[in-house]
Amino acid sequence: MTVKAYGAHAGDQPLVSLDITRREPGAHDVQIDIAFCGVCHSDLHQVRGEWAGTQYPCVPGHEIVGRVAAIGAHVTKHKVGDLVGVGCMVDSCQHCADCEDGLENYCDGMVGTYNGPTADAPGHTLGGYSEQIVVHERFVLSVSHPEAHLAAVAPLLCAGITTWSPLRHWNAGPGKRVGIVGIGGLGHMGIKLARAMGAHVVAFTTSEAKRADALALGAHEVVVSRDPAAMAEQAKSLDLIVNTVAAPHDLDAFLNLLKRDGTMVLVGAPSSPHPSPQVFNLIMKRRAIAGSMIGGIPETQEMLDFCAEHGIVADIEMIRADEINAAYERMLKGDVKYRFVIDSATLGA
Repeated sequence: MTVKAYGAHAGDQPLVSLDITRREPGAHDVQIDIAFCGVCHSDLHQVRGEWAGTQYPCVPGHEIVGRVAAIGAHVTKHKVGDLVGVGCMVDSCQHCADCEDGLENYCDGMVGTYNGPTADAPGHTLGGYSEQIVVHERFVLSVSHPEAHLAAVAPLLCAGITTWSPLRHWNAGPGKRVGIVGIGGLGHMGIKLARAMGAHVVAFTTSEAKRADALALGAHEVVVSRDPAAMAEQAKSLDLIVNTVAAPHDLDAFLNLLKRDGTMVLVGAPSSPHPSPQVFNLIMKRRAIAGSMIGGIPETQEMLDFCAEHGIVADIEMIRADEINAAYERMLKGDVKYRFVIDSATLGA
């Protein structure tokens, strides 16, 4: 079937309206009418060829919410009319140790929602900047938020799970002091989730202007990271830091804030490496630097259910599909609070 989408034909070209083809639903497939799709910084990196291996035409988008339009004969998890979501992956090998543990995101055969290998034309997956998508039921998630909140649920499928996964894995909760570095698309979700999980939340920002916003999001304390005295006051005080910044920066400044056995988890993905940290900052307090990447399907469903129970959604700015190029430029400047979301009804306008 042919549907409307927005994508780019090359890394140095703007996103434009495209006609793309979606497969008919197979026995285990779910066909989804997309209502909204969040705009992730990864979309920009991939579509502009800043990350290696972009295939064109590139239709980005992996923060997808909508309603089930049709199901295959053997689908048992979803029915027509259900509110559902699709995140950053649409397939995996489904038999390796990672998949068996419900951590399909770490499977070597994980297939991204866009720019991943597929038998469907044009040979690589096309994402959620489109009217419709067809996905194996295993990778379709149930949404239990009120429908009125659906647009703001979309970013949970990437920004939400990207921060939830390290918070859960490193046991954020009551009695823990958790730092969130960066107050943007990822960071604002990290603050909300860590607060709802019961942790004491310290937000770090380079901008004094974001202090009030961080407190409103749920931070107990806000530190301007460019202020050496304010940073020194936090020395050796944090159990966990979730660093969401997607630009190279000095990691030592934050490592010094960890307690003995504390961990800083990097979830921001800069296009060039961070400066190497000083080894002594690690070994003298048995500190660790770790990485984390979205989450598996069970964990993502857990996150969605937790957010529905606690009334958590992203702070969003809705845009029309034809505003996407301007939105990318604004995103590069940090001019969004805190996630753009495409109204998919405008794709065919």
